[in-house]
Amino acid sequence: MGHVSEQQVDSAAENPPSSALVSAPPRWGLSTLDWVRLGLFAAGLLCVVTGLLPRAEAADNMRRIGPLLLFLCSVIILAELTRQAKVFDVIAHRLAILGRGYYPALFLLCVLFAAATTILLNLDTTAVLLTPVMLALAVPARIPPLPLAMTTLWLANTASLLLPVSNLTNLLAADRVALRATDFAARMWAPQLVSIAATMVCLWVWYWRRGRRETDRYVPPEPIRPENARERTLLYTTAGACLLFILAIPFVGDRIGIAATLAAAIAVVAFAIFDRSSLRLSLIPWQLLVFVVGLFLVVPTLSRFGLADVMHALIGHDSGVVGAYRAAGAGAGLSNVANNLPAYTAGEAVVSEENRNQLLALLIGTNVGPIVTPWASLATLLCLEFCRTHGVRVPMPRFVLTGLGLAVVATTGAVAVLLATG
Repeated sequence: MGHVSEQQVDSAAENPPSSALVSAPPRWGLSTLDWVRLGLFAAGLLCVVTGLLPRAEAADNMRRIGPLLLFLCSVIILAELTRQAKVFDVIAHRLAILGRGYYPALFLLCVLFAAATTILLNLDTTAVLLTPVMLALAVPARIPPLPLAMTTLWLANTASLLLPVSNLTNLLAADRVALRATDFAARMWAPQLVSIAATMVCLWVWYWRRGRRETDRYVPPEPIRPENARERTLLYTTAGACLLFILAIPFVGDRIGIAATLAAAIAVVAFAIFDRSSLRLSLIPWQLLVFVVGLFLVVPTLSRFGLADVMHALIGHDSGVVGAYRAAGAGAGLSNVANNLPAYTAGEAVVSEENRNQLLALLIGTNVGPIVTPWASLATLLCLEFCRTHGVRVPMPRFVLTGLGLAVVATTGAVAVLLATG
């Protein structure tokens, strides 16, 4: 059941839930995932209090991730205010109109939109903000929602290789091997192209082709236009803040957190003037922040008590082709068993700084590989949660098998070109 019937789509069009998809009211209760994050945070604090993790090492870890937390918090606030200003909705509807009802054209435009959002604004932005927008687009355009959902879910992971800002793991890797944004992109552009190309082929074959839908054409939706001067001002100001942040990426180096903060400040000021009611404490992504802090306390503790030995055995020290593939395989495998962020941090701890190819191969495994199990990456979890709450059924056997196929092909190909262009 990878598609919806025309009758189902007609019914949805008559009673569109798009407002619920795009701007659902905040829930004040804690979800199961929130409790898991808080539990991980509490476990990390317990590791420090009990001495299982020396306080000096914990402090070093917090100093290292401080700029990353600033970036993560700022870019999510920027993206959320951009969503409230309907920038993503305007772009999504314009792309569907540009496709003129032809699925191949819409497919290419959706891939471009999702990949660009992931590369330039972080994979969590794609998961949190682009997923509901794309699902909302399915109703007026009468498009089966599952292909749109899988496009954002897969590309949130597989398109996160090019820039340090694309993924939190990239920021860690760029810091470890001392690569500026332009140098990092120069090293990762070929693996990124291969990864996106593999994703496009798998998306089309398994989710977008004619046999996976019942119609040859979709209905181009009406464009979204600001209704008054206030909405136009918020739309253009937040879009401009995003553009300024994107243009600053090649120049700011390791000050990317400051650049994201300044861009978020522009959006905050605009909303403070024109729509102050939208500025709520819930804009602060505390769930992501406590999750990251907890990981950087728990994973080093586990490394001190055996995890490092396991990663040594899996990754080894070979600086050649075998070592690179062992690192990528270990990263992808552990990501799907646990989660990609602890998988990367555990693997990074046993790879020497001089062995850049092996470290970047590990990065490829932990970025491209976490699409097999629902918990493999935070982006995957968030996308699936949106699908569940918005009534889009994702068959798990199909999700796992197609994800495994893409993970193997994309990871293998990306590592191959990493080594070939090194």
